[in-house]
Amino acid sequence: MIPERSLEVLRAIVQDYIASKEPVGSKSLVERHAFGVSAATIRNDMALLEDEDLIHAPHTSAGRVPTDKGYRLFVDRLSEVKPLSNSERLAIENFMSGSADLDESLNRTVRLLSQLTNQVAMVQYPTLGKSSVRHIELIPAADTRVLVILITDNGRIQQQVVELGPGFDETFIAELRAKLLSAISGLALTAVAEKIASLPTSFSGERSKWSKLIISNLIALVDENRQEKVILAGTSNLAKLEQDFQGSISPVLEAIEEQVVLLKLISEMQTENNGVSLRIGRENTLQELSSTSVLVSEYESEGSAVAKIGLIGPTRMDYSTNISAVRAVARYLSKSLGN
Repeated sequence: MIPERSLEVLRAIVQDYIASKEPVGSKSLVERHAFGVSAATIRNDMALLEDEDLIHAPHTSAGRVPTDKGYRLFVDRLSEVKPLSNSERLAIENFMSGSADLDESLNRTVRLLSQLTNQVAMVQYPTLGKSSVRHIELIPAADTRVLVILITDNGRIQQQVVELGPGFDETFIAELRAKLLSAISGLALTAVAEKIASLPTSFSGERSKWSKLIISNLIALVDENRQEKVILAGTSNLAKLEQDFQGSISPVLEAIEEQVVLLKLISEMQTENNGVSLRIGRENTLQELSSTSVLVSEYESEGSAVAKIGLIGPTRMDYSTNISAVRAVARYLSKSLGN
């Protein structure tokens, strides 16, 4: 059982090291924090923390830095996270307002989160299995073309121009649109192809051919949602923090550029304390990310969790501020998608 004062010393070491990037000694702890005890007593606390593998000496100096285990204990004991300032909240609202569709919302979101935290930000696209059809629109675009628009419940808007050739009329387009809406409005995307496969047989002659063309393009739009992917922003921030990584940052950069790797990693992470999931250092099963911390939260659409949003950075990151930023941006993104 670690004494409470020793845990407070650990908290101070983590906070000071995050702020200064320098190993923390007993003298500076006494000067900066009101422990009410001597430097010798603090050294005893530090020795206990070192025995518990919560801090270590990076070189032969009096200073100590947190270990992965020390960061984990610090984060698990966070009673509250740093609230966003009014200016930060206003910046989020202004930056994310006016997004036209899911693609724009996600791109805005990931850039914003990177700017707020100075870390690598990532956002996962919603998966096909959790999305459904909100609306279908067919709009004659010219004498020979029709614009097919698919809107999903998570706010994604996709469109495709279909070349039908001359001769179709707006009555046919209106009839096919009504049939499509009746068949798949509110339907899960995974069930769309099977549901509308037989619709062309309800038309004859040229109308059957036109309906097949439109439906095949609609199914293609649906299938685009099958591509699971992660958008990244702020990878240049890693270069600015290179001193926080052991050796080269190249393995980290290569790992985060692998979509499959990131998708597997974040899919395994489930929301825990403070509404986020966090892996610190060697808690990451991928060796290339063993010097990083990965922090994610879920965002929602229509009240259901659909995908993850989060950060990748060095283990020496401001956990309280970053947890607050990720949670806030996830909430604003959910609100944006719900409108």
